[in-house]
Amino acid sequence: MSWLQGLVHTVRESKGLAHKKDIAIGMDALASGQPCDSSCLVGDDCAVLKSADGSYLLFAIEGFMNEFVQDDPWFAGYCGVMVNVSDIAAMGGRATAVVDAVWTSDSSQLKQILQGMAVASARYNVPIVGGHTNARNDRNQLAVSIIGTASQVLSSFAAKPGDVLMSVIDLRGNYQGYGNNWNASTHAPEERLRADLELLPQVAESGLAVACKDISMAGPLGTTLMMLECSGCGAEIWPDSFPRPEGVSVERWMQTFPSFGFVFSVAPSKVEQMKQLFKSRDLFCQEVGQVVEGPEVWLKHQREYESEHESEHEVERALLWDFSSTTLLGCSQLNNANDELGEAYASGSI
Repeated sequence: MSWLQGLVHTVRESKGLAHKKDIAIGMDALASGQPCDSSCLVGDDCAVLKSADGSYLLFAIEGFMNEFVQDDPWFAGYCGVMVNVSDIAAMGGRATAVVDAVWTSDSSQLKQILQGMAVASARYNVPIVGGHTNARNDRNQLAVSIIGTASQVLSSFAAKPGDVLMSVIDLRGNYQGYGNNWNASTHAPEERLRADLELLPQVAESGLAVACKDISMAGPLGTTLMMLECSGCGAEIWPDSFPRPEGVSVERWMQTFPSFGFVFSVAPSKVEQMKQLFKSRDLFCQEVGQVVEGPEVWLKHQREYESEHESEHEVERALLWDFSSTTLLGCSQLNNANDELGEAYASGSI
């Protein structure tokens, strides 16, 4: 097995991607419960509801694994705000407020979760305006919901063949504990956190990109797959081109959840502008692949080796996913009636 084939196996069998496959169960079960209006596609980072004034209301929720909440309650609470704010930003929006639902087995655990939420609320300047609290459960559980607004939407459904795949990840952090959570948030200056997130609405409002998704527990490759499935496209992806911390292997990084990380689908004419925008905040937005027609997503890697007295290279390719035979989110089942909506997002007419 080549290195690239090994990477494909690692990503396809990863726990983070397995969790995303469960979304297909919900897609199938809710197929008859279509969204309340035509501006809402199911499968994006947020629900998108068009307002009377032409702007958009963004609505999202995140639930957390019981073991994560049990093992690191303070950071779980912090993440409850952080990841929701990221979902709003990925849609080109600005967060307005959050509410939480928290169950714990004792008051001490409850306080740690809420303290983590309070710190993140202050650092991201997003108020906690209500929720549900119970300290008499048999285990720790947490879910946090958020609302926000946008004047122009970035969507997972707007990538198109010919676009360049780009990614930006904040590398100014370290791993939290022993898992694959990259923490570039809790020790960063709060002014920097807010200003960095403000770049996402700027991307949307200036038309630099039309498709975006925040990197989740599925990791950079799994998240890119989710966006491609929503858009009905394939791709060629270069896994070792994603921004990556020094000393971290590609295999681990492709399974990592970064606290600030996004993938974009960008017209070739906008690539340099994207780079310059993020460089202005000391962030590096890099090309990581290309969107193509068809259902297949391939990984590509250029391997260097020594041959006699000189260095040579060969190009390896490995099939990561074929949507014609294997769904991931299953979002096409719920959105078949809305095929024109992705084009509407891309054109700015919705």
